[in-house]
Amino acid sequence: MGIDLIIRSSPSAIDFALLKDGLLVELHREETGIKFNVGDIFLAKVSKIMPGLNAAFIHLKSKKDGFLHYHDLGPNVRSLLKYIKLLRSNKKIHPLLKNFKFEPKIHKDGSINQVLRQGELILVQIVKEPISTKGPRLTSEISLAGRYLVLVPFNEGVFVSSKIESETERSRLKRLAESIRPKNFGLIVRTAAEGKKVAELDKDLNTLISSWEETSKNIVTARPPQKVYREIGKAGLLLRDLLDENFESIVVDDKNLYNEILQLVREIYPEKEKIVKFYNQKIPIFEKYGIEKQIKTSFGRSVSLDKGAYIIIEHTEAMHVIDVNSGLSPGKSGDQENTALQVNLKAAKEIARQLRLRDMGGIIIVDFIDLHSQENRKKLYEYLKEQMKDDRAKHKILPPTKFGLIQITRQRVRPERNIDTSEKNPSLVFKDQVDAPITLISKIEDDLEKIVDKTKGKLILAVHPFIAAYLRKGFLSWRWKKIFQYKRMLDIQPRYGYKYLEYRFFDKDGNEIDLIK
Repeated sequence: MGIDLIIRSSPSAIDFALLKDGLLVELHREETGIKFNVGDIFLAKVSKIMPGLNAAFIHLKSKKDGFLHYHDLGPNVRSLLKYIKLLRSNKKIHPLLKNFKFEPKIHKDGSINQVLRQGELILVQIVKEPISTKGPRLTSEISLAGRYLVLVPFNEGVFVSSKIESETERSRLKRLAESIRPKNFGLIVRTAAEGKKVAELDKDLNTLISSWEETSKNIVTARPPQKVYREIGKAGLLLRDLLDENFESIVVDDKNLYNEILQLVREIYPEKEKIVKFYNQKIPIFEKYGIEKQIKTSFGRSVSLDKGAYIIIEHTEAMHVIDVNSGLSPGKSGDQENTALQVNLKAAKEIARQLRLRDMGGIIIVDFIDLHSQENRKKLYEYLKEQMKDDRAKHKILPPTKFGLIQITRQRVRPERNIDTSEKNPSLVFKDQVDAPITLISKIEDDLEKIVDKTKGKLILAVHPFIAAYLRKGFLSWRWKKIFQYKRMLDIQPRYGYKYLEYRFFDKDGNEIDLIK
């Protein structure tokens, strides 16, 4: 499993494309000048208490105030408020909370107006970026994340990632974490810590403690609302959370950013320093690595699978709906169940990728092709769970219903990545939008590759006249490239009765070639 990270820089944003075996699985964007990133910590004032919602609104100089619910205060919020007051009053207090006397914990079923007052200063952390008309979602249970550990001030628990399945390893890591945990601080052991020695954990912990000390210094002089801790950028987050022995290359097209990435890798995983490369060719970096093509074919309303199957992705205000279509003729009755299962399994793999790629969150309903066998429904359910193991967003998958529906909830902490791949319809009759031509070309190429191995002699491709003109354009046209590639004669025939994205293959005698077989 080879993983590549391709980074494209521009004056307004930085784009990060994560490839797994050459396939685009994640696409992120970091815009310059963005005010609110997940993990940032602010010192801010309570602007309004809402007893009916059991929540408070926090002024952050955003279009909408940040939202802080009572359940996101954290049990030791009174101790946090006391700590802020002591720091701001210039009283000597150690950032490691030595000799700090804790206040009583709040009750889990209490009321917001029993804890906070309007105009009071509070330390809050972004857990969700502003989305649509909503302001940032906040928590006052502060945490600082490192590569192996998460430091939680005003806490004394030690927890180990549930993704570490070995009980022996979990016990070992918990024992090591307890041995280095500072008093009055909690620790969460991350999945990346599996197999690591205490020296590596201790080094990570010291970095986090230094960050907390710096944050405490910033609290003293901050003018609310002010950011007192900045989470590392998107590049740092991806490398901190994902960089391992499976990474094969990290390619950057900006010299300054390349130097930053190189320094990060040296700190996080020095053995991988050599995979960081600077890209300075004339061809745009996303074109060079085939990412632009994958974006065009992956972000449309319809996403193609093998043998004519496809999925339709619809977005509504309340939820996302994904419909799986076989694109196949029913075939023999005895084969219907197996055919449906195979299509569903391919769709499940692509759906798991699409959720990560588009960063879809909230409620997702997937309408798979009906399966009559309980065993097959279970097989589909387990396969989907396996495919979503690499998804770092918190998610839950419910077993399929008798109607083939699977319900998924997936945490959304930032706006969904939505790229419009449609273009104006070139037809003079219809004025609607259609999928970009590259989507069709990609489908044609995939089908052609399968056909040449199963047929002999001349091939005929019938397409809409606009597409035919594109495929035949130029001295070394797409058509001639395929003729040289497969050493087979290929004729392109325009069909005015075809829709813009419709195409069919025929043999030399004019018989249509079945793409399903």
